[in-house]
Amino acid sequence: MTEDAFGARRSPLFESTADILRSNIDSGTLKPGLVVQESALSERLSVSRATVKRALTLLAEEGRLCRFDGRGYLVAGSDQPLRQDLRAIDLDLDQFEESAGKPNWLRIQEEMEADLARCLIFGRYRIIESLVAECFGVSRTVVRDVLGRLQERGLVTKSSTSRWVVEPLTAHRFRNKFELAAVLEVAALESAEPNFEALARLSADIRCLPQDGPADPELWFELEGRFYDLAILSTANDDLAEYVRSNRAALRSSQRVLFSLGLPPDRQTLTEQGMIVDLILARTRPAAASMLSTHLGNALKRTIAQLKIVSVIDPPEDLAPYLQAG
Repeated sequence: MTEDAFGARRSPLFESTADILRSNIDSGTLKPGLVVQESALSERLSVSRATVKRALTLLAEEGRLCRFDGRGYLVAGSDQPLRQDLRAIDLDLDQFEESAGKPNWLRIQEEMEADLARCLIFGRYRIIESLVAECFGVSRTVVRDVLGRLQERGLVTKSSTSRWVVEPLTAHRFRNKFELAAVLEVAALESAEPNFEALARLSADIRCLPQDGPADPELWFELEGRFYDLAILSTANDDLAEYVRSNRAALRSSQRVLFSLGLPPDRQTLTEQGMIVDLILARTRPAAASMLSTHLGNALKRTIAQLKIVSVIDPPEDLAPYLQAG
C-alpha cells in the first residue's frame, strides 16, 4: 500500500487490479488454463494496459499465472489454453469499486505517483508525454493536467527546455528536504491541536511493537502515518499542513522504494516518534518540538546511509514505458 502526497494510505492501481484478478482466480471465476491478455482486461476493468501488465507480472511471480506459446498468460492449473471473451466473464469487482469510480485523471495521477516513486533513487528520468497519453489512452491535454498536479506536489519538474523530468533524490536533495521538514514540521507541531486519546493509543501501539525481527513495512507506514496525522497535521494552519504534506511526499515514496529493495523498516524512527508523542501527552510541547528536530536530524543520517547501500543496485527493468533515463 502506498501513500499519496497528502498522507492518505492507498494501494497503487496495479496492486488493486492484481487483488481483483487474484480473488477471481482463487474463486474459480477465472478458470485454470484461461488465456488472459492485457488488452481485454484493460477494457474490462477500465484501466491502462500498463496497469494490467504490472498486475499480471505480479500474479505470474506468485505462480497464479504462467506464460505459454501464445500471447498473454494462462491461469495456472492447466496447460490446455481455454479461450473465452474476458469482457463477457462476470467478474467479482466489489473490491474494485473505489478505484473504478474515480475520475480518469485521478486514477492516472495515482498510478503515475506509484510509477515515479519506483525511480526516484535511481537517477534522472524524462517523462515522455506522448507515451503517457498512449499508455493510459487519454489526450495529451489530460496528461499535462496530471503532470501539473504532480509538479505541485514536488514529484516532477520542468527542465530548462520545458521537458517534464523526475529528478533523483540524491543525498543533497534529501538534506534539503529534511532541513525544510525541520522548519515546517516543528512549526506545525507547535501549533497542533492533537487528539490526546488517539495519541495515547498510538503510543501504546508503538510500545507493543515486537523487538525481535524486522518490522512489517505496512505496519511501519501505518504507525508513521498516524504520527503525522495526529502530532503534526492536526495544526490549525491549513497552508502549513499542506506544505508539510507536499515535502513529505517524495520522502515517503523513496522510503517505500528502499523497503522494496530489501532494506528493513527503520525501527528507530518509530521509537523516536513514540518519544515525541509521549512528550506531547505530558503537555511539554517545547520538549516535543526539540525532540522532533533531533529526530529529523537522525532520520536524515539513517536515510543517507540507506541510500549508500542501494547506490550499487541497478534500477528495476520494468519501469513505466513513458520513463526515459537521462
